Amino acid sequence: MTAAPTTGAAAAAGQNTPTPKTTHPCDADVHNWADPATESQRIEFWERAAGLLDWEAPWHTTHTWSPADPQAKRGPQISWFSGGTLNASVNCVDRHVAAGRGERTALHFEGEPGDRAEVTYADLQDRVNRAANALESLGIGPGDRVVIYLPVLVETIVITLACARIGAVHQLVFGGFSAEALRFRIEDTGAKLLVTTDGQFRRGKAVPVKANADEAVSGDNSIEHVLVIRRTGSDIRWVSDDLNGDGLGRDLWWHEVVDTASAEHTPEFFDAEHPLFIMYTSGTTGKPKGLVHTTGGYLTGTLFSYLRLFAHPDPTKRDADVHWCTADLAWVTAHTYEIYGPLAAGATQVIYEGVPNVPHPGRHFEIIDRHRVTSYYTAPTLVRSLMGWFPDGVPEHYDLRSIRLAGTVGEAVNPEAASWLRSQIGRDTHDDDGNPTLPLVDTWWQSESGSTVLSPRPETTRFKPGSVAGAMPGWEVAVVNDAGAPTAPGVQGNIVITKSGPSMARTVWGNPERFYTSYWQDYAQQGWFLAGDGAQYDAEDDIWILGRIDDAINVSGHLLSTIEIESALISHPDVVEAGVAGVSDPTTGQAAVAFTVLSAAAAERTAEDAEAESGLNEELRAHVGQVIGPVAKPRAVIAVPEVPKTRSGKIMRRLLAQIHDGEPLGDTTSLQNEPCVAQITEICRARGTMSPAPTPATTPATTPTP
Repeated sequence: MTAAPTTGAAAAAGQNTPTPKTTHPCDADVHNWADPATESQRIEFWERAAGLLDWEAPWHTTHTWSPADPQAKRGPQISWFSGGTLNASVNCVDRHVAAGRGERTALHFEGEPGDRAEVTYADLQDRVNRAANALESLGIGPGDRVVIYLPVLVETIVITLACARIGAVHQLVFGGFSAEALRFRIEDTGAKLLVTTDGQFRRGKAVPVKANADEAVSGDNSIEHVLVIRRTGSDIRWVSDDLNGDGLGRDLWWHEVVDTASAEHTPEFFDAEHPLFIMYTSGTTGKPKGLVHTTGGYLTGTLFSYLRLFAHPDPTKRDADVHWCTADLAWVTAHTYEIYGPLAAGATQVIYEGVPNVPHPGRHFEIIDRHRVTSYYTAPTLVRSLMGWFPDGVPEHYDLRSIRLAGTVGEAVNPEAASWLRSQIGRDTHDDDGNPTLPLVDTWWQSESGSTVLSPRPETTRFKPGSVAGAMPGWEVAVVNDAGAPTAPGVQGNIVITKSGPSMARTVWGNPERFYTSYWQDYAQQGWFLAGDGAQYDAEDDIWILGRIDDAINVSGHLLSTIEIESALISHPDVVEAGVAGVSDPTTGQAAVAFTVLSAAAAERTAEDAEAESGLNEELRAHVGQVIGPVAKPRAVIAVPEVPKTRSGKIMRRLLAQIHDGEPLGDTTSLQNEPCVAQITEICRARGTMSPAPTPATTPATTPTP
């Protein structure tokens, strides 16, 4: 099928679409923009949002969409702002300096050991220019791939923006990933350059990193240079072999190549559909998928959604905004709301290198206090950890009055965590009746969407803890059954994106067929994107996310939400976190097994007392039965030190089921806490759960086991 262009009025009349001009994004009153109600309004809305960026040349066609092709197993062909040219780095740095905002702080850096740095936009421009010149001196140009294997450092943002400045495609890898996970990404992207450190500070220690990098590039790949930042002073192996005949060794020091480069650099401008970065998703089956995001559309969705969700609604008060997204820079949340979104808006933000409980559990509160953070965007899993570390609430000596808004991302926030976040982080924002009034944007989106799809609006006064409310402007979603029919309120269905924004991924790197089979195949006829999450409407048409579709548990014909059971467990004072998985059961077909992370007091109480442990487990089963109903009682409750999570904070429930039943494990290298897999495996082995899964009964029982 041929592409169908969707354009503004000027293009429809046969003219080039003029690039809309607006004021600086810091002054854009996006909170008062009307939500589009028709398709033409939706296109005009995104044209207006794109006008928040600086374009070197205007686009001629706003949007084209060619439907998925089931016969060719090809996903839809998507483009936005075709013909327009821009530079992501210029939009994030140069234009703010040119607007006289060069002395504004861009980054408050906090290192885990306690070192700090303040980086202005003028300083950031100087650093990015040097890095761009260094990249070009190493033979990196437009379209070349650069893998960045770094912790949260100023240099991580600098090299990311330098890649964007010269048109290189960046791929950030979490600094705690294994050599094997890094190797896959290097080989899959065909990267020419790897950027890494000698070591990184993690949990109070200097952890070697370069050895992983050396192992990852030891195979068959296209790496020509490894650029190394001196961070910890760790002893490292050095390779001086000249791999590409440029007279330079494979390994090069950052301070010798980047810091000595010229601070003057002339940017090149790229087509809106030029690839900006590759983002790998993680999973327990199959290889990670490398999602490709392009420049113009991604920046448009990123900048608008940052301003709409996190910037002060009054543009005259945004100079006081200090944003903190706590994600690691390798996660898509950080790309959108820690790199490109805030920097394109000219905002001030915090970046923190380490874990939240080093050297003490109040480190985040200390940082909020010191930098007067106004928006705090984090994962529900971190909130639950804070709840466990501070069962009596946040100590009064931390001044949190600057907090204006909180946000969550990664998984649907359970009501207990949402209430704690609003009442403790936002303890200074209560109404006359003592109810928390801190706005909470519980955002739902994915690596694939590139920016937020569903979220409560920050100005609303009606929050439902655990509900992601409705679609952001310019996006449309639905909750449907397998046949594509809308589900009734209270009935679980599949959440689909029926109209996507411009930040949507375009394909899977090197595997377009997988882009089709993973996301578009199930609803190809309708042209809908299958997100992979279960959801339901409530009576007021607000949406509630119920976890991954393949995480739902069917117990004797009852479809149970893992997140609902986990929320019930977490509401018990002895449970800090829980992961619930569906495992084989000879009577009911499937059964729920709960893996719980206990509070320090409960862990100490049950550590050496089998009777106390058994009693608590039965108490937790009964508690779930009381909160949800007897059908939801876990068959077993197993205490573990951690539950396995992706870098986005999603609990890998299928992996828990595989461990429990003794099945072969899929890919675990992308987990943020991979060592816990061996620990949980040993616990399940000791409990005898890892025997071969039994064959389900021919006729499942109609009532659950008590």
